[in-house]
Amino acid sequence: MLTTDFPTGSPCWIDLGCPDIPATAEFYRKVFGWTFQEVPEAGGYGFLQLDGRTVGALGKLDQGARSAWTTYFLSPDLDATVKAAEQSGATVRVPPMDVMQEGRFAALTDPQGAEFAVWQAGDTRGLDAVSEDNTLCWSELHTKDQDGSYDFYKSLFGWRVENFEPSPGMSYRVISTAEGDQRQTGFGGIAPTMDAAQPSAWTPYFAANDVDALIAKATAAGGSVLMPAADVDNVGRIAWLADLNGAPFALIKGEPRES
Repeated sequence: MLTTDFPTGSPCWIDLGCPDIPATAEFYRKVFGWTFQEVPEAGGYGFLQLDGRTVGALGKLDQGARSAWTTYFLSPDLDATVKAAEQSGATVRVPPMDVMQEGRFAALTDPQGAEFAVWQAGDTRGLDAVSEDNTLCWSELHTKDQDGSYDFYKSLFGWRVENFEPSPGMSYRVISTAEGDQRQTGFGGIAPTMDAAQPSAWTPYFAANDVDALIAKATAAGGSVLMPAADVDNVGRIAWLADLNGAPFALIKGEPRES
């Protein structure tokens, strides 16, 4: 389960690059009730908040990039992690840099093509709320090479893995941080891409009290359904959506897996 303790290697932050910040913030307000708090000195970047607690962030889309959520993983030594990632075949899109006094970050693309970021905490360790309704509760990597992807991230963060078969013939790997009870520290999964056209990518799952109601809100606000709501044994009710800019995200009712 994802918690705000944020041990090494856990997802600690998410943000979204978009072409129109006010319109995108309004979409997520309608779906999740989030408000947008701009950081004046951050060039339009700002925090998405629920009841005054930061649950994500929103910023301008880089030129030529597609709108997508980025997952940040915590590292106690950003520069060492980035160096190790490069040596293992990753590409550095944004080299290590300080974010005022809040921390230090870098943006990378893993060897299979999935984009992610690394965060070294300063004054900010991570999000204020996770694993509650309308907040991040799970991070999932869809990849064309499950073995290669797991080996890459294990080399950076020491992740552990447990094979899980939610349905016959479906390969899914639950990932946990290096320390603590393996099942209790599970925070995400690694799955094969759904088809040849799907790029390798990390996708955030947001906890939903009512998946179907949130789907209705999202489509009414200009989003689209990528995968209709379905009940999955030992997982819960899930759905995949895209926001008004095409950025994918997922919803889940219930725990990502049984304890």
